[in-house]
Amino acid sequence: MNDPINIFLLVISYFIILLIVSYITGKDDSDKNFFTGNRNSKWYIVAFGMVGTSLSGVTFISVPGWIQESNFTYLQVVIGYLFGYFVVALVLLPIYYRNNVTSIYEYLGKRFGQNSHKVGALFFFIS
Repeated sequence: MNDPINIFLLVISYFIILLIVSYITGKDDSDKNFFTGNRNSKWYIVAFGMVGTSLSGVTFISVPGWIQESNFTYLQVVIGYLFGYFVVALVLLPIYYRNNVTSIYEYLGKRFGQNSHKVGALFFFIS
């Protein structure tokens, strides 16, 4: 039962089912609707989403050890996160909504042309 062929077939079957379900449930939606939630979400839902996407399983595993070893210098990182959230909420989100864009790269392309869009994306990949 645990031979490699059965495990391989199980994994392939899982991905086929996943593709079928995603095709059936997502054929009427667009990327813009996915990223903006059709602009129907309340502000606190968006705020929880912002915090949730910045956290990961690695954060929950590594941060407690980092805090113990660094004598709470991680608090500076948390303060930086909070500052960053305020900048995004007060500066970038109004620009995104006003220009009907979903990312900073789309905004760069719309405002300054496709070259800036591509250069911004390239710098993101490099960083």
